[in-house]
Amino acid sequence: MSDSKKPIKPEIPRKAIYRLSIYMRCLTRLQGNGIETISSEALAKAAGVKSTQLRKDLTYFGQFGTRGLGYDVEQLQAMISNLLGTSSLQPVILVGVGNLGSALLTYRGFEQEGFEVIAAFDQIPEAARKRTRFKEIRPMADMDEIVQRAGVRMAILAVPNLVAQEVANQLVKAGIVGILNFAPIMLEVPEDVTVNNVNLAIELENLSYFIQT
Repeated sequence: MSDSKKPIKPEIPRKAIYRLSIYMRCLTRLQGNGIETISSEALAKAAGVKSTQLRKDLTYFGQFGTRGLGYDVEQLQAMISNLLGTSSLQPVILVGVGNLGSALLTYRGFEQEGFEVIAAFDQIPEAARKRTRFKEIRPMADMDEIVQRAGVRMAILAVPNLVAQEVANQLVKAGIVGILNFAPIMLEVPEDVTVNNVNLAIELENLSYFIQT
């Protein structure tokens, strides 16, 4: 099939993608409360942004919304979900089943948000299985085969910082192109691989600044 038939994905800044995720959660809550339409001002307030920013973010979908009526909640939620790739369950793997990894495996919200952790990997899987009820904990040697067989493109990295780069290299080699990194180091990856870093210490430092009197 020719590449020209593939849908063209709009270039959206990372910060805008983050805000779209927030909008989608607001819209999901609105759907649950039976609300069918919402104005840009009301949605912006629920998301904690300015209405001008929200309208700018939604221009990535083209002309959308009806003047005087606002946005169709179900339609807009579906459009954002489709853009973010969460309209169907996406397979994810987790590497590193220590205390943090075990806690992440018990989190039931992943599937509600469109992600399914299909397998976890650890250097000592036998010990890891004692820390969690999650069944699919495999040795690292199985990772390449499972990633390729299931078409996995995303991974959660929860390993010690001393081995994080080595494991990241293995993930990239296996075909992973998106990494959620909990290790407190900056990973070196190819340009076509996206890394989102979750550093709890930095987040606490950020809060510390704002609570100073």
